[in-house]
Amino acid sequence: MANQNLAMNTKFLKIPLPVSKLIEGQEILVCNLKESISQNLELIIMTRFGEHRYDFDFGCEIWDLDFELIVSENKWEEKLRQSLLQSITTHEDRLSEIQLSVKISEIEKQNLIRNYTEIKKRVDIVLSGVIRKTGESFSFNNSLFLSPLSVD
Repeated sequence: MANQNLAMNTKFLKIPLPVSKLIEGQEILVCNLKESISQNLELIIMTRFGEHRYDFDFGCEIWDLDFELIVSENKWEEKLRQSLLQSITTHEDRLSEIQLSVKISEIEKQNLIRNYTEIKKRVDIVLSGVIRKTGESFSFNNSLFLSPLSVD
């Protein structure tokens, strides 16, 4: 229980880190453990392999898969799922017992500016796991639109 209280009371920096405030000694926003893990997962999802200067293996394949012709949705989903699972297992060691699903679907979106309906491919990412320090259940959901990649 003491371990759980310590983990829940620990403060983590919120992304994006406002470097100018940090340099000026101003107060910066913080978040709790669950929010910090979620932020890191979002960063992994939105980072292209090779983009992180100090760790070229940080990120996932979604940027490469974004413009790939989807012949088989099941194969595409599994390829992305494996890429994410490998990266999350490597770069988010605060989680264990990770279960991950990736599902692609077509969504109609109304473009209000140009006044037309467009069909976009949406990727839903659902993760569940256990926070190692506390033994507490953790869940994470994220949806992205493909070509060009954007957040819902």
